[in-house]
Amino acid sequence: MAKREIPGWVISLAFFSTSASTNTYIGQAGKSFELGLSWAWMGFIWTFFCVISWQLLGPKMRFQTARLKSFTIPDYFHLRYKSSLAQTIRVLSAVIILFATLWYMVGIAKGCAHVLTSVLDIPYEYGSFTIIAVTCAYTIWGGMYSVLWTDAIQGIIMFGVAILMLAIPFMYVGGVDNLFETISNTEHLTKAGERIKSGLVTFGELVSFLYILGIGLAVGMKQISEPKNLIRFYSVNNSKSMRFAMIWTPVFLGVSLVCVMGLGALVHGMTTPEEANYLINHTDEVVGFMLDKFDNKLVSGICVAGLFAAGMSSLASVIIIIGTAFVKDIWHVAKPMKESKIIPRTKCFMAFYCLMVFLLTLYPIAGIVELTAFAGAVFAASFFPAIFGGLYLKWGTDLGALTSMIVGILTNIVWRFVFRFNYESLKDIHEIIPAFIISMLTYVVVSLMTKSRKPDEAHLDHVFGR
Repeated sequence: MAKREIPGWVISLAFFSTSASTNTYIGQAGKSFELGLSWAWMGFIWTFFCVISWQLLGPKMRFQTARLKSFTIPDYFHLRYKSSLAQTIRVLSAVIILFATLWYMVGIAKGCAHVLTSVLDIPYEYGSFTIIAVTCAYTIWGGMYSVLWTDAIQGIIMFGVAILMLAIPFMYVGGVDNLFETISNTEHLTKAGERIKSGLVTFGELVSFLYILGIGLAVGMKQISEPKNLIRFYSVNNSKSMRFAMIWTPVFLGVSLVCVMGLGALVHGMTTPEEANYLINHTDEVVGFMLDKFDNKLVSGICVAGLFAAGMSSLASVIIIIGTAFVKDIWHVAKPMKESKIIPRTKCFMAFYCLMVFLLTLYPIAGIVELTAFAGAVFAASFFPAIFGGLYLKWGTDLGALTSMIVGILTNIVWRFVFRFNYESLKDIHEIIPAFIISMLTYVVVSLMTKSRKPDEAHLDHVFGR
């Protein structure tokens, strides 16, 4: 938690850099090669949720966690929903973190590995090992304090690289008019083998708005529910710094997203028909292809540094989270240990978990966009009801929080693996939509039905500040 002494500009840049990882700069950017400039609307959805996160959750989260002396999101649930079920909620939330974070980290490592393969001809498995090993090492060495400061520096790099990458297709083709003339009526083919023509610049022609909304909600709502983002609120040093971060974090994120979300669509102007036929089925490789095709070592070096910064900032944040989730929120709860043993065991588990991520990166189950969105959907549906209820609803109960978490993760898994891809009419309805609605309703209904389980008034007065 870095002793709640980090200035606002560092927190702001750190939040931005961890929110916009290589999943954004590579996966989401490349996805618009397939789906066109319509995909850029994702940036507006994410920025909206960034504003909500800082305006709705940030100040109250910092206030309550300071009063409760909370150090992690699971122990916030434990301390806020003070009851016989509090430990169960804490352990379950830690298990959800370990499950969802796995797929998120695989997406980050996959993206970085593809860039190294495209630009530097480094084999995919070596690239993924390098990004995971280096980030794991400096995170274990320095802890949260070093992570926040390195994330801030990486955020500065990432902001500049987003603008630079946007400029590359325009420089390659020879200006704005030439590029848009090329992509406005391209003869390149879709995945289905049909000519794209004006689809890249026509809203909704290559992708349904429902799919944009689903992925946008899944990834955008991570900012209001994912521990690696929420933990940033814990470390702000004062109210002045909080106000700075509330204003500037959405600016940093919004500008960078506008630059990268439609980037893949612009890369069509740099490709031959043969290259486009390959990339339309391998969108995670679009950004690496763009840098290789532009063939400028200085520009490529700067961009690769920015992409690595994006990946490392996000990986470092979640490595810290998974270490504390397992050791402090599961192991220590089940079998209390001496304080002197918590940190060494946390570091050991971080290394073990990173090894699992590396092995899964060699055989990923999906592309970067779907991996990220699934992780975000699990976090949003499982955690947001309990977080929002904990911050704003005095009548929220432990049983409401527990059941909403269970319903949230199960609905995500069942909708994705049983319904969504087995029925054509449901494929564009992302799991976040039914999972979040059902989970939120569950929290409200169960809490109202179990009002007698809410914490005593003295505890609530302490939490809410009376």
